[in-house]
Amino acid sequence: MNPQAKLIFITSLLLGTTITLSSNHWITAWTGLEINTLAILPLISKSHHPRAIEAATKYFLVQATASTLVLFASMTNAWATGQWDITQLTHPASCMILTSALAMKLGLVPFHFWFPEVLQGSPLITGLLLSTAMKFPPITLLFMTSPSLNPILLTTMAILSAALGGWMGLNQTQTRKIMAFSSISHLGWMAMILVYDPKLTLLNFYLYTLITAAVFLTLNTIKALNLSTLMTTWTKTPSLSATLLLTLLSLAGLPPLTGFLPKWMIIQELTKQDMTPTATIMALLSLLSLFFYLRLAYCATITLPPHTTNHMKLWHTHKPTNASVALLVTMSTLLLPISPMIRTIV
Repeated sequence: MNPQAKLIFITSLLLGTTITLSSNHWITAWTGLEINTLAILPLISKSHHPRAIEAATKYFLVQATASTLVLFASMTNAWATGQWDITQLTHPASCMILTSALAMKLGLVPFHFWFPEVLQGSPLITGLLLSTAMKFPPITLLFMTSPSLNPILLTTMAILSAALGGWMGLNQTQTRKIMAFSSISHLGWMAMILVYDPKLTLLNFYLYTLITAAVFLTLNTIKALNLSTLMTTWTKTPSLSATLLLTLLSLAGLPPLTGFLPKWMIIQELTKQDMTPTATIMALLSLLSLFFYLRLAYCATITLPPHTTNHMKLWHTHKPTNASVALLVTMSTLLLPISPMIRTIV
């Protein structure tokens, strides 16, 4: 892709996100979401492969539908209450429609079907943007409207997302699809705590973004799109494969790694809200995700490729590992000891 065109699209992404984050009016928030959608489409379809074009088409149709529902919810609320302010969403029907629309934008169950297919058709760096940056504006809108949202609806969607994100990722062999189901599962944790402690949702999203960026950039460095390629990486980049193991375990939420912090705090908050059965269900459902993270880690670090493999090995050049990967991996594994400070900041 032309560097100038890429610069325009990245700038548009930043502009759309900034507009949505800084808006108080529903129309400006909707405008920011639309700019984001239009800016990411060329980045998804830049390879001109049929699968990439299909992914871009699916993404456009789903996001256009969700944006229409956002606009419809805000207009219904304005019609009933006379308020266009985002924080003044009080009409019950508008709250339900908005929750569904933003769940569709994020990929929460039952609106999750598009996300794995779109991620599978996108390059790894674009997949990173879809999994992190593109989810920030809808999550901030949920954050701003959290006092008005229906807790039963969000809890149901959260448990279903954690369950299906874990179950459907079990038999996948493509790393991008595994990361897509991982994202759905983590969104379930964020949706679960949204009504009770919205700041904890944002903390979870920040740490999820940090760890997911480390995983995606590592996979991009070793050019691993499926598990068979991942099996041949230990002999080429052993140190990077070892750090990928730690990052994946952090994404699974194992102590004493960074990913344990949001799960620990969410379970603690749910227990304070007398939702111990729900916290137990979420903790048990995270074991499903742990299985496919361990599968990825096993392929990356413990499996050595056979001498008579049918898989064509990629040409290996000794490129130094990017400094950003090293920094992200370090933060993805070592932030748990400073969790009291992180909690006071957020």
